[in-house]
Amino acid sequence: MAMKSVTLFAASLTLGLSGSAGAQELRPESINDASVASIPSERPSSATPRPEPAIVHLQVLLDRAGSSPGVIDGYYGENVTKAVAGFEAMQGLPVDGKLDPQVIEKLSDKKPVIEPYVISEDDAKDLVESIPEDYAKQAEMEHLGYTSVAERLSERFHMDIHLLKALNPGSAFAVGGTVSVAIPGVAKEGKVKRIEARRRAGQVLAFAEDGSLLSVYPATIGSEESPSPSGTHKVKGVAREPTYVYNPKVNYQQGDNTEVLTLPKGPNGPVGSVWIDLTEPTYGIHGTPEPSLIDKAGSHGCIRLTNWDAEELAAMVKPGVIVEFTD
Repeated sequence: MAMKSVTLFAASLTLGLSGSAGAQELRPESINDASVASIPSERPSSATPRPEPAIVHLQVLLDRAGSSPGVIDGYYGENVTKAVAGFEAMQGLPVDGKLDPQVIEKLSDKKPVIEPYVISEDDAKDLVESIPEDYAKQAEMEHLGYTSVAERLSERFHMDIHLLKALNPGSAFAVGGTVSVAIPGVAKEGKVKRIEARRRAGQVLAFAEDGSLLSVYPATIGSEESPSPSGTHKVKGVAREPTYVYNPKVNYQQGDNTEVLTLPKGPNGPVGSVWIDLTEPTYGIHGTPEPSLIDKAGSHGCIRLTNWDAEELAAMVKPGVIVEFTD
């Protein structure tokens, strides 16, 4: 479970957002007015690493439709292609992950995707200075909370933090200030009967009692070093704001830590803001402190979602829900 760290992926986002795309192309009005129809039907094999207003627009529409693109960042990556394919499946369309006119027509709405938001006092509460990578140091903390108002807002509005800052250049993200944020969909509601975790695709599908597809999420499902379980299991229960018991003999060894440690709760904990426990011991579906790395870095066998996707799914499951791991 990746902790807060400087990654090549994050660095590329920073470069793209501070480069030629700049503030001019990332004005709220440029995103609201962006034409999704201008996006190529297939993801380019190589592209300049910079966010595009039309992609931000598309990602918000997919989020609203219940086919999550993960973080809204303005990049036409694999998670966008998977979200388009998920939307096609939900709509009963041929599934190819391509943004064709039929998909665009069914996705489109007239609502703005970027709107102003006034920062409240609650947004600045319970912040922590930083999150150390060392689990032993995390275990000494009272709460693994957000490290800034910007981080809290980026998660609340399903955004990559670099995109949020690029939309609000020079903002101090202070209480009383107004910032531009994405307006994603409200949390999906319903009762999930079956969950399908597709390892190769890096995707989780949630099905209703009548067999219809309720929601789709990009996911990190195990890794080569720590593969996920196989076969069919069941949901055992849900823990919100869970603490995390680190046991190197049961899980894995992190750094030089050889003793059992109990890490406090918080969205920046190893399993994020929610844990969906499975009947397979030590395995679950959970959130993450690094939403931008979903399906870009391996997990230790579990199913990792963004915190907001994990929270949405947790609200729709009960003990006994089937979880099937497929290739």
